[in-house]
Amino acid sequence: MARLLELWAPGGGRQRRRRALSWAALGLLLGLGALTYLPPLLAAYRSHGLWLQRSSYAEQPSVRFRHEALLVALLGGGGFVGWSAFPACNRLLGARLRIPLLSAAEEDLDRDGLSDVLRLRMELPLLPGEEVVGLQLLLTFSYRLQRMSTFEMQSMALVQASSPAPGARVFVSGDLRLLQRQPLRHTTGLDDNAYNVSVINSTSPFAQDYDLTNIVAAYQERNVTTVLTGPSPLWSVGRAPSEPFVIQVVIHYPVEVIAYQPGFWEMIKFAWIQYVSILLIFLWISERIKAFIFQNQVLTMVPVSQHPAALAFKEHQS
Repeated sequence: MARLLELWAPGGGRQRRRRALSWAALGLLLGLGALTYLPPLLAAYRSHGLWLQRSSYAEQPSVRFRHEALLVALLGGGGFVGWSAFPACNRLLGARLRIPLLSAAEEDLDRDGLSDVLRLRMELPLLPGEEVVGLQLLLTFSYRLQRMSTFEMQSMALVQASSPAPGARVFVSGDLRLLQRQPLRHTTGLDDNAYNVSVINSTSPFAQDYDLTNIVAAYQERNVTTVLTGPSPLWSVGRAPSEPFVIQVVIHYPVEVIAYQPGFWEMIKFAWIQYVSILLIFLWISERIKAFIFQNQVLTMVPVSQHPAALAFKEHQS
């Protein structure tokens, strides 16, 4: 028993055993550990694939027509007539004001609770001798995203058509597409409504606030906008003098691919996948190196056999 105590005493066999294994084990663990776990991290970082800076997803936006419009009809021989949904603008038009017959309806084609298409028809009355050779029509919308980014804005679509021949009607069909100059922020549950302001200053008494050039120029300063895309307008001629000029517009609200900045946990998940995918290769190499070291006795190892007294103590306990 005294021999056993001596074996496990601070100055006895335990210390000798620990000293015999420490340098080889510590060197092997630290060296191979550093060569195994650090290079995958450096490789993932230097390949610009560790942190996910930008991602995208598909979403059907929630779009609503605001029943706000600004119409300018260009007349043959110069001049124009117009109409808007804003009383202040109509007062500025004076004798050029022509109040159209307007109908608009939004349809949910797939029954998912979101509008898919807007169908708008305007019948613009004209005085005898007035012929329309061009038009500019601005429509405003409420546009909302809520899957990865809670984003809401007021946007617009601009319809333009012209012809050298006086027209009887014009037909426009297109998609209201989202344009982004930068990704949206990942703000689920927090509203991003910096652009949720009116496209047109409807309370202004000044004519420049209803000028389409000024409206479009200010709108294009935004980082996120919508634009109407599609085939060229179809222009029809042959209007009877007593008939109105007819404008038909069909605007679809398609599914959009939204670019956004990932949140913290999504970035961590992506970084972990990149790191582990490279780490597996280094773990395989590390195992082969350790097997080679032990099989070929590259490191000097001192085998430690248990003391006879310790063996006798184990046999007594069993």
